[in-house]
Amino acid sequence: MFFLPFHPKYEVAMKKIQLKLDSRNRVCLTKLSKDLPTQFTAYQKDNKIILEPLATIPAHEAWLFQPENRKILEEIKKGLREKGTVKLGSFKKYLK
Repeated sequence: MFFLPFHPKYEVAMKKIQLKLDSRNRVCLTKLSKDLPTQFTAYQKDNKIILEPLATIPAHEAWLFQPENRKILEEIKKGLREKGTVKLGSFKKYLK
């Protein structure tokens, strides 16, 4: 598996909530949102812990997100945007 920075789908509105550590020094994030990704990168800055959500990409699809394949990715995105907008017409002439 490969990981990419988070997807806007997981963007959470900024809200301040007091969280407490449990007996094993863990923090439960479900008070923030129940629809959070499962992988994060953690940073510590100015005495704060910053969690950056990551999106999981299967290994067989990871090649597409490499910088040298940017043009291919853009073509795929273009095709997905056009999906459903092309009129194919009737296929009756092919039926026997």
